[in-house]
Amino acid sequence: MIFLLSALLVSFIFMFGLRRKNPYPPGPKGYPIIGNMTMMDQLTHRGLAQLSSRYGRAGLLHLTMGKLHIVAVSTPEMAREVLLAQDSVYANRPANDAIVYLTYDRADMAFANYGPFWRQMRKICVMKVFSRKRAESWASVREEVDSTVATVMKSVGQPLNVGELVFALTRNITYRAAFGSFSRDGQDEFVLILQEFSKLFGAFNIADFFPWLGWIHGTEFRKRLAKARASLDGFIDHIIDEHLETREKRNSDRAEKNQGLYEDDMVDELMAFYGENASKGDFNDSSNSSIQLTKDNIKAIIMDVMFGGTETVASAIEWAMAELMNSPAELKKVQQELSDTVGLDRVVQESDLDKLTYLRCAIKETLRLHPPIPLLLHETAADSVLGGYHVPARSRIMINAWAIGRDPSSWEDADVFKPSRFLDGGAPDFKGSNFEFIPFGSGRRSCPGMQLGLYGLELSVAHLLHCFNWELPDGMQPSELDMNDSFGLTAPRATRLVAVPSYRLSCPVPGK
Repeated sequence: MIFLLSALLVSFIFMFGLRRKNPYPPGPKGYPIIGNMTMMDQLTHRGLAQLSSRYGRAGLLHLTMGKLHIVAVSTPEMAREVLLAQDSVYANRPANDAIVYLTYDRADMAFANYGPFWRQMRKICVMKVFSRKRAESWASVREEVDSTVATVMKSVGQPLNVGELVFALTRNITYRAAFGSFSRDGQDEFVLILQEFSKLFGAFNIADFFPWLGWIHGTEFRKRLAKARASLDGFIDHIIDEHLETREKRNSDRAEKNQGLYEDDMVDELMAFYGENASKGDFNDSSNSSIQLTKDNIKAIIMDVMFGGTETVASAIEWAMAELMNSPAELKKVQQELSDTVGLDRVVQESDLDKLTYLRCAIKETLRLHPPIPLLLHETAADSVLGGYHVPARSRIMINAWAIGRDPSSWEDADVFKPSRFLDGGAPDFKGSNFEFIPFGSGRRSCPGMQLGLYGLELSVAHLLHCFNWELPDGMQPSELDMNDSFGLTAPRATRLVAVPSYRLSCPVPGK
């Protein structure tokens, strides 16, 4: 008996010693069982930045929320370690019970764990859904921007809610690209479905932290989940059925197809991989011919597109307009470049964008201060060591892109809107290799729709600033603008931007 107790004691000391060699990253001390759950309201980009500066070290902060380990990353060096040096370990996405259920058990790309299934899903999105060769998506951006300019013309001389305007713009672009212009009538219904999904994604569910307590509000919560998914099923199943019928017509009438009587949308691109007997296990890395999508895959990818392409781009457009209106000297430089490069006798064309250097600098500066998704979420696939600290498997890694973009060790006057910083040829770029500037992430889980999103952002801001002058309403001064944000999937302005447009071109508005 004494020998057994001695062996247990030695084992305990040995295990404790190993644990001490690789402790958890630093963080505030939590309570037994619940850990740091009293700090849940601080799991925002701003809250985590403050906690990291107080408790963190070497760019890492550790918190526990019930059974869940959270590690916040707030420096470029640690972001590089997660997204590049150890990217295979950190390439998974965390998902709570609601997300797993509403994405049909991670049948999409955004929340699927890293592996053959995810690689094939990303390949489809990059090569088909967001490809530059897919002219319809890019055409929808141009046409909807023109339509938005015409809408602004109706409000010339009057206060206009710019935030609502650009949200409607990006919603129209993504909806049309996904479903085609013929399905526009159902847009309001689909927006309501999106809004309910967004609420459920972020809803507090105690089972996510203490699985054994899921019964507390489990029944009602599950009913709400089931109702939301049934709404999506009913909506998109109908659209998929329409596309199946259209595909049959195409196959029976090749002549009409060649005459361009059909316009492909994203659902068409995805339906090319549809198989009635497909299952999630059909994926491998060998060839594209092996890929088959289920209806659940198609529905889940469409949700990714709508969430990823609507609020993120709208928020970036609104922030760009707000930052420029808050800095009149910078706004004047951008508009002068537009006048010199494009002229006032025509509107901006796609071919002009490459020549608008300062406009692009202003957009980069907007993305630095206001990344479309402020917290990039990852999950560890196995136990790992990060910066000399132990990070358990299935830990939630929160890369604070907002804090990294404002890191004073990487950026001079880090909190100041200064587009000229990007005129320097050695300035960081957002393509993913400069970890002090990662508005679209980096590595395996970087945003596949970056190019399409940037195109919509640049073209929208260029048109709004070239076609119109903008003033704040009721004599408001730029210094009075509320530049606070609110936290969610994105970090939009806390209050919508309202401004008064006046037409500045010498030519008529196209289509008017």
